[in-house]
Amino acid sequence: MSPWLLAFLCESWFTIYWGIIVNCKWNPMDYKTYPENLDKRFPDLPNVDMFVTTADPVLEPPIITVNTILSLLAVDYPAQKLACYVSDDGCSPLTFYSVVEASKFAKLWVPFCKKYNIQVRAPFRYFLGDSDHPSNAYKANSEFHQDWLKMKVTRKPVPCDLNGEFADFSDVERRNHSTIVKIMWYRIWFTCREKRPKQPHNYKAGAMNVLGRVSGVMTNAPFMLNVDCDMFVNNPQVVRHAMCQLLGCPSEEIAFVQYPQVFYGSPRDDPYGNQFVVVSHYIARGITGIRGYDMREQAVSIDEKSYMMKLELGKLVDETVLRKEFGNSEEFINSATQALKGKQGAFPNLSNSLEAACEVASCNYEHGTSWGTKLGWIYGSTVEDLHTGLVIHNKGWNSTLHGPEPPAFMGCALSGGPKAMTQQKRWVTGLLEIMIGKNSPIFSTLTTNLQFRMCLAYLWILVWALHSVHELLYATLPAYCILTNSRFLPKVEETTIWIPTAVFLTYNLHNLREHYSCIAAPYLSACASIKVAIAISWGAGGRAKGGLL
Repeated sequence: MSPWLLAFLCESWFTIYWGIIVNCKWNPMDYKTYPENLDKRFPDLPNVDMFVTTADPVLEPPIITVNTILSLLAVDYPAQKLACYVSDDGCSPLTFYSVVEASKFAKLWVPFCKKYNIQVRAPFRYFLGDSDHPSNAYKANSEFHQDWLKMKVTRKPVPCDLNGEFADFSDVERRNHSTIVKIMWYRIWFTCREKRPKQPHNYKAGAMNVLGRVSGVMTNAPFMLNVDCDMFVNNPQVVRHAMCQLLGCPSEEIAFVQYPQVFYGSPRDDPYGNQFVVVSHYIARGITGIRGYDMREQAVSIDEKSYMMKLELGKLVDETVLRKEFGNSEEFINSATQALKGKQGAFPNLSNSLEAACEVASCNYEHGTSWGTKLGWIYGSTVEDLHTGLVIHNKGWNSTLHGPEPPAFMGCALSGGPKAMTQQKRWVTGLLEIMIGKNSPIFSTLTTNLQFRMCLAYLWILVWALHSVHELLYATLPAYCILTNSRFLPKVEETTIWIPTAVFLTYNLHNLREHYSCIAAPYLSACASIKVAIAISWGAGGRAKGGLL
């Protein structure tokens, strides 16, 4: 192929991709919430089920998982309204032991955080660095000092005896074991779904659907909060911020609230691009102005567990249809019926629901039902969160991206290049699966309620792998031309050389300015400068949606 033709094809692709990015950035939107007004308008706040997923105690150490759990239990929200469900796809006794110990520590930690209004409610972050001493406001308070020392007291590790509650984990195989559901103090449910070698487990999407069904027969809260095990709560008002948008916006409009990914302990210059700071501040805010940002694993608050079920409300009246949609569990069908009617089920004795929870967590329960196709997290891609968000938008729902100050959640970004490449390989593979699947936005914009601009917004991320191919080919062109004594750019002495030079400088200087505006100062203090940069870039194109509650 001629270098000129290859360069033309690559540059044509870059032009199309640039147009897609402009579409994403065109009208950025911010949401301003007032959580202090929430109790005035809604004295009886709705219940919230919180989901935490982990799969490998080596790659995801239990100490990180339990800190996430403790930070969730300590959020500024009525404790009796919260329930935490932990899914361990690795069926690890170490993870279970850690969660058991965390439930005991929660008896001390949660009241301590709420009594003294602690800002960072993950213990390992609170007792690290500047937080490793009593705050100035309570230095003279002897009671606080005693409580603070009690939180820091340590003891020698206790050997884990595989008896009693731990007996279920003896001689288990990671990919071949029965369902394990444990109920702990402080409204914590620990779940290991059944796995069999010849039964597909559908990766994390399958685990999330199991959590959804288990919570349905247990607490059946109308709202759920989904976080990765390594994303701890950094803003205790996070649930209230989400409720301001889910309850304060017109009914049936917003399906979920997405919080941006923010990381701690990572290099400030982000050499591997793992923190996605520019994406969060520019592209994500722009997509929010279209119809809402796509769903991600970390820090997602989802409105109404029946968000897709409600659209079928008129059809789901016959018990046979209900069983075909939701499965054969009587308890879960009753729970789904209550959810479809906008009511919350009552479970006076949670232990009576334990058998039902084991039933809905079995590996054969989904056979012949709509789970993974129309209900719950959608199967067919390794990026189940984005796939599910696309299906939600296809049905006409909206979503929001909210970046409160301080950030709602914080996690640890991958620090090495090989790990980042492995993760990104999994991402782009899943994105291509969506691109060529039946829920592709190209077809959805013609056959569903997906807007054309929202289709372009999804294409921006779905063609990530294809974009890298064109970048690689274009990068090899100079070397190829040197070896073959050919060229694809004008000569230096030609006047037309200024055209590609101007395009190159303008594009890269603009990207450099965006990147510099995000890393010039620490993230927590850079919000004001970022907003100024956005205002300069798009002028009156940006808009803010304020006054929520």
